[in-house]
Amino acid sequence: MMHKAGFVNIIGNPNVGKSTLMNALVGERLSIITSKAQTTRHRILGIVNGDDFQIVFSDTPGIIKPAYQLQSSMMDFVKNAFEDADVLIYMVEIGEKELKDEAFFKRIIHSNIPVLLLLNKIDKSNQEQLEEQINLWKEKVPNAEIIPISALENFNVQTVFDRIIALLPESEPFYPKDALTDKPERFFVNEIIREKILLNYDKEIPYAVEIETEEFKEEDDIIRIRAVIMVERDTQKGIIIGHKGTAIKKVGMQAREDLEKFFGKKIFIETYVKVNKDWRSNDRQLRRFGYNQK
Repeated sequence: MMHKAGFVNIIGNPNVGKSTLMNALVGERLSIITSKAQTTRHRILGIVNGDDFQIVFSDTPGIIKPAYQLQSSMMDFVKNAFEDADVLIYMVEIGEKELKDEAFFKRIIHSNIPVLLLLNKIDKSNQEQLEEQINLWKEKVPNAEIIPISALENFNVQTVFDRIIALLPESEPFYPKDALTDKPERFFVNEIIREKILLNYDKEIPYAVEIETEEFKEEDDIIRIRAVIMVERDTQKGIIIGHKGTAIKKVGMQAREDLEKFFGKKIFIETYVKVNKDWRSNDRQLRRFGYNQK
């Protein structure tokens, strides 16, 4: 039987629904989702296997013009997504008219690989607006096949999936057939805790935070986790902890609930806060947290 396999990489502006689509296509909650921009910091692979196919989906950070070293590293993940894609998904939302980086946009319209332009959040539009948007993107990205979708409502997601399989090249699988992702367990612990910080804190705080799981001990009926929440300044440490520790307790409780669903086991989690001064602009620290992989 002929086997197909390939890398399907999802790019687009922040908050257009890339992570929601990735989770819907993979059928697992691998990428964290919040309403805040720059929720995704890494390139996260989600692997879908069938008898005669393997799709390696890749969620990437939203395209921005970098303001500091961490954001530059995030954009490197997007650049890498162009290098190995067999199918490129360019995701836009209703009302959007341009990509925030002209260089990336030029790479899309001059791409030699199949491009699926997914027009997301169509549940928030009417037929007239939808037709206007389709015509706009046909003109802007003539090499793309346009599919209107609602990732949140799961509308047309199966159509996208079927189209991807049709476009995949003939190939042996790249990963074991039982693989779901290329990331270790600790990565998802870090991401789930970071999601709770994005949801519970405002302004600069979530963007100054990085998580490091120092201990992950799996026993028969429980997983014991110790995680450190890194911040850049002492004032941020106080805000994360909150009055009498109430804020960090809430984060720990919410994270534990999601981790128990994710791992299917009872979780015991301890969280600490440490100051790691200006880590977002420190190459050595960024490499330690999995950025600057060039």
